[in-house]
Amino acid sequence: MKTPFNVRAPSFDAQAINKTIRSALASAGLDTTAGPMRSVTDTIRRALSGAGMPTAEGVAVARANVIDVVARVVGVRQDRDGEPARQPSMDAPPVPVGSFDASEYANRAGTRAYKLYVPPQISASPPPLVVMLHGCTQSADDFAVGTRMNRLADEHGFLVVYPEQSTSANPSKCWNWFKAQDQLRDSGEPSLIAGIVREVAAQHGIDTRRIFVAGLSAGAAMAVILGETYPELFSGVGAHSGLPYRSAHDIPSAMAAMKGGRSGIASLKAAQSSGAAPRRKVAQAVPTIVFHGDRDHTVQQANGIEIVQQARNAHSAAESDTALLDGMERGTSPGGRSFSRTVHADAAGRPRVESWTVHGAGHAWAGGSESGSYTDASGPDASAEMVRFFLSLPRAGSA
Repeated sequence: MKTPFNVRAPSFDAQAINKTIRSALASAGLDTTAGPMRSVTDTIRRALSGAGMPTAEGVAVARANVIDVVARVVGVRQDRDGEPARQPSMDAPPVPVGSFDASEYANRAGTRAYKLYVPPQISASPPPLVVMLHGCTQSADDFAVGTRMNRLADEHGFLVVYPEQSTSANPSKCWNWFKAQDQLRDSGEPSLIAGIVREVAAQHGIDTRRIFVAGLSAGAAMAVILGETYPELFSGVGAHSGLPYRSAHDIPSAMAAMKGGRSGIASLKAAQSSGAAPRRKVAQAVPTIVFHGDRDHTVQQANGIEIVQQARNAHSAAESDTALLDGMERGTSPGGRSFSRTVHADAAGRPRVESWTVHGAGHAWAGGSESGSYTDASGPDASAEMVRFFLSLPRAGSA
């Protein structure tokens, strides 16, 4: 390969320099194949090439999909989007940045990694906590980038924790919402996530009356499970493109619920009524906000509708069978997606359940960043709306 403009190649080894840079970044726990660090390594590679330093094909930075980013337990501080925290220049005032660090939690059900974002400024003492559960094939880093939840944490002063599913528990990194042991209190993955939340709450002085959980797809299904199995721990649930509580008992029934829409759920109910797995109603009246695209062909919208119905029924039962009052509005997001928003309030006018239908949207986080996977930047901002819903709720009973 000829060097640009026939300039004589430098005497030093570009391949060795590239290897050293990548090794240094890797030793700091930074993935150079995806996310923000990918653009950094690409810039370095282009700069070396432009200076007449050829890079071997094997040294070129791999362009892996961002969903393969794995959170690691590292000592380096990271900012809200997973990058190393930048140090201010000598002539610039210090810019406060949050920390984004990895840890692990273990109990009898196993071990799970998690990442915790702590903003530079806390709005209240004790602060709220938002738990974010990624979807299949995603990671904590990817989900943080895609949802921009850490930026909202900076704005509102709450902490965010991202439990991460392991490939040993599920090859596709899906939360096992469809397994019997993972739909129960003090069992399986619900116990692991609850343990992570309690650990973070104890270490960081969290307001235990303002802990909220949200998720996408399989993560949304697990968020619904957590609202039912740990109602004293979670004061609100956010479900984006998810499934209702106990909508499956194995992989075939999970596929029926996901793919079949209303007919799939109807067939699942028939199977359960025959004794395969008794369907159980949601009993805990936990405030819930639901987002779902009406063109979602991965998890049909009927599942989101049923999450809303389960939550409505639980709140009505808690209000002595008084039906919630509905109010609906339609609008268009700045990105051009139209939506319908329905608020289900109690007799005192307090919103208990909120439902968003994003028209024309598929299986993706509405209003998310294109830097993350499974996002739809044109939709209404699901992250901002969930935070608004959560923080407007009255403080629940102490956990």
